[in-house]
Amino acid sequence: MNLYALAKPFLFQLDAENAHDLTLKSLKFAEKVGLLALLPKPADCQPKTVMGLTFPNRVGLAAGLDKNGAVIDGMAALGFGFLEIGTITPRPQLGNPKPRLFRVKEAEGVINRFGFNNLGVDNLIQNVQASKYRGILGINIGKNFDTPNERAVDDYLICMRKVYTHASYITVNISSPNTKNLRQLQEKDALDALLASLKAEQKVLAEKHGQYVPIALKIAPDLDEMQIIEIADLLKLHQFDAVIATNTTLAREMVAGLPNASETGGLSGAPVREKSTLVISQLSKQLAGELPIIGVGGILSGADAAEKIAAGASLVQVYSGLIYRGPSLVRDICETLD
Repeated sequence: MNLYALAKPFLFQLDAENAHDLTLKSLKFAEKVGLLALLPKPADCQPKTVMGLTFPNRVGLAAGLDKNGAVIDGMAALGFGFLEIGTITPRPQLGNPKPRLFRVKEAEGVINRFGFNNLGVDNLIQNVQASKYRGILGINIGKNFDTPNERAVDDYLICMRKVYTHASYITVNISSPNTKNLRQLQEKDALDALLASLKAEQKVLAEKHGQYVPIALKIAPDLDEMQIIEIADLLKLHQFDAVIATNTTLAREMVAGLPNASETGGLSGAPVREKSTLVISQLSKQLAGELPIIGVGGILSGADAAEKIAAGASLVQVYSGLIYRGPSLVRDICETLD
């Protein structure tokens, strides 16, 4: 039995957010006292080149678990091929009132309504600079809750300029359901303007710093086929570097009647797997290989990850799967995809 299997019953007795915080504090402690060296060595998996970056393996940590980049070295020790930290906003913000994280245990799901709680972009940069990790690091950026959508681009540009030289790639999050009206930025005209501004800034920053940092867009699973086609066409038009599919879902039919299922927020974990895979499949068809897809949503096994790859993803990310399966999930996926 692995360590996580021993710890899981205790963690599941705690409030979900308290268990989350305790896990991060434990990783941080293990970092400080040198216990990370005792973790099993990462699986030796095939590298994969995506967005011009060579990933040691295809399994990444999804944004949201380490919002502030506080445990980068601890996460790296779990064997991920890449890490994505954030979502970060220009100014610190508390997020939504607690409780705001709930397990739907019977369905191996998680509902969160965090609302981009984070300590601000400057704090994240300090944490990145203090870490020893030199692998591929994605930084996920968002807007402050009180910034109106008409000025959302300003927040994204502030974050983009600040993180540019610290990130291997930058993810633009317009798909969290927990910031009011954020998903409206996925609508055609708003998205067209946002992508144009971000690509123009990327060009300026690449010339200024002498390095090209790819940009990915993270989208929701709650899109119809026409919306997916429009988004794919805009991604191609603006020559975006990648798309991450998908964020959490507002749908509840997969968990109807289960404890906590009626809580508001985004549902992740096993219940979102099929919706996420369908979006990847539709995106892949429309993108026709012009830009890569990073698949995330409901990956709790190597087979789930292989399903995302078969649907058209080049890389995968996990978050909720770690809650139910623990760090051994990373090795399981890595070995399956090889």
